[in-house]
Amino acid sequence: MASDLNRAILIGRFVKDPELRYTQNGSAVANFSIANNRSYTTAGEKKEYTSFFNCIAWGKLGEVIVQHCKKGQRIAIEGRLQQRSWDDQNGNKRYTVEVVVENFQFLTPRQTDDIRYSGDDTPTDVPEPSSLDDNPFSDDDIPF
Repeated sequence: MASDLNRAILIGRFVKDPELRYTQNGSAVANFSIANNRSYTTAGEKKEYTSFFNCIAWGKLGEVIVQHCKKGQRIAIEGRLQQRSWDDQNGNKRYTVEVVVENFQFLTPRQTDDIRYSGDDTPTDVPEPSSLDDNPFSDDDIPF
């Protein structure tokens, strides 16, 4: 049987500092939300729409995110969508969809270097871009 496709790639900013906790068997899990902005024009007026996405990162991936990320910083994440359900205190069935992070890249420049991380390897240092001011393009030049 062929597998279905479930991939999510998002760039956004942390809504608040990520939270780290541990399961009963000692597995680390980080929970966080990112805000993703979209600009569009309607009736000649430029507008912006923000979507908020809940994310979960397991193991070392989650520990690294919590250690290095704070509210407002930008991050690129890649993962899969997962739906969960539970019964709330009143017995009502509740549902949520979240992004299970499998890879990420910090996008907010740090003082010395940037860190890239994939669940399959260890963090590697990546040189910081020479200057963001050298970019001749604006966000309006991007066709999407």
